[in-house]
Amino acid sequence: MTKPRADKVLASILGNAFKAITDEMSRTMEMTTRSPILCEAKDFVTGLYDADGRMLEQTENLPILSFSLSPVCKHIADRFRGDVHPGDVFFHNDVFSLGNQNNDVAAFKPIFCGDTLVGWAAAKGHMADIGGAVRGGYNPNATEVWQEALRIPAVKVYERGKLRKDVWDLIFANIRLPIVQEDMRAEIGACTVGERRFLALIDKYGFDVILDLEKQLFEASRKMMEAEIARIPQGEYCGESTVYYDGKNAGSTYKIRVRVKVAGRRITFDYSRTDPQTNGFVNGTYTSSASATVLTFLQMVNPDIPHNDGMLQPIEIVIPEGTILNAAYPAATTFGNHLCPPNADAIIRALAPVVPERVSAGWNQLLCSLSTGVNPHRKDTYVDILFMGLKGGSGAMDSIDGYDHIGMIDASGGVLDQDYEMFEQQTPHTLIKHELLTDSAGAGQWRGGLGVETTAGSACGRSTSSAAKARRS
Repeated sequence: MTKPRADKVLASILGNAFKAITDEMSRTMEMTTRSPILCEAKDFVTGLYDADGRMLEQTENLPILSFSLSPVCKHIADRFRGDVHPGDVFFHNDVFSLGNQNNDVAAFKPIFCGDTLVGWAAAKGHMADIGGAVRGGYNPNATEVWQEALRIPAVKVYERGKLRKDVWDLIFANIRLPIVQEDMRAEIGACTVGERRFLALIDKYGFDVILDLEKQLFEASRKMMEAEIARIPQGEYCGESTVYYDGKNAGSTYKIRVRVKVAGRRITFDYSRTDPQTNGFVNGTYTSSASATVLTFLQMVNPDIPHNDGMLQPIEIVIPEGTILNAAYPAATTFGNHLCPPNADAIIRALAPVVPERVSAGWNQLLCSLSTGVNPHRKDTYVDILFMGLKGGSGAMDSIDGYDHIGMIDASGGVLDQDYEMFEQQTPHTLIKHELLTDSAGAGQWRGGLGVETTAGSACGRSTSSAAKARRS
């Protein structure tokens, strides 16, 4: 059978096929993981990458994970060059080799056509435990990474299709909850789905045609992003925001400062004047902070731009090591994903004067209550991040009110509420009240989104949390 010739129509078909594959991988994760943060809240990302780790397509259920897999995939492809084989599976979470957060553990599976490495399938999700000093991984007393988590630099857990049981046992001997093993097996399963579907495309169209189409997809996405950048007036624009309290020093504040430079069809986000890192866990990693930059900018441009490497080519992100957004080894960094709201706020403040129709007012800040312990009814340990109570509203935009109860900007509606009945089954808590909080929106010609008030009872008494109020438009 003659393979079809690569053209623009076929490139569009392939782009949609890639998206369908990563969506199916995502659905696989949703249906096979067991931790509520994964199967209920969908705090994970699935993706396809070329042989060098460049993004072909992703499904980011949580927007802060928008930039979290490709840097690591490139790292693994380079680190193990010449030692990658069919049937291999790699695990990774290490924040000092381009991971974004300790709890976000990824599985990578190389895709081979015969003896040729043609791509990678990957999945990354927030694990219920990752070792360290406390169950759940959020240790506000941490001052270095070893007090937060088990570090997993890129390591093979399957080699040529065979489980490396010694490596597997070493990893999970340092993680408290058995459910994490099951969730990582689900990630491997999602990668296997991606591998099958990608190979089916190669079988249908031929590898040479796929390679040519990938180049066309990258080029088309690059041009779409360049066109969006060209709509921003040329120049340099500065914005800053404040991080309140480092977890160690009462009353402490830190400034995030960004200089946005628009030159031709390229845009640069430069954080060189951002304050130094803290001595606690309120620090970011390069990958978590760059993800925050990417997701914030994506909210200002054409939403139909495919999420592949071409989309990122006109964007440069400079975050010097040693700043609060890119802490140097061996700093504690678990809070890093949650520096996204002030990071986004700095970008919004920088670009609001020149593209006011594209930006929103400030979003709600983090309010997160992690509940962990022993369930007295089931006699087992549990971890729950209580997503229902942390979701405030978004900022308003020109001519439109903000969204109610959407979550922080790094979630952007991606983190779903837990099902009420499942919440009560999986934890020892009883949900008493969960409702929009009257008058919690920021005032303005167009109001911000409403937050919520959540009240839950438990075997140990009652606790109440209210989502942060949305800022005014």
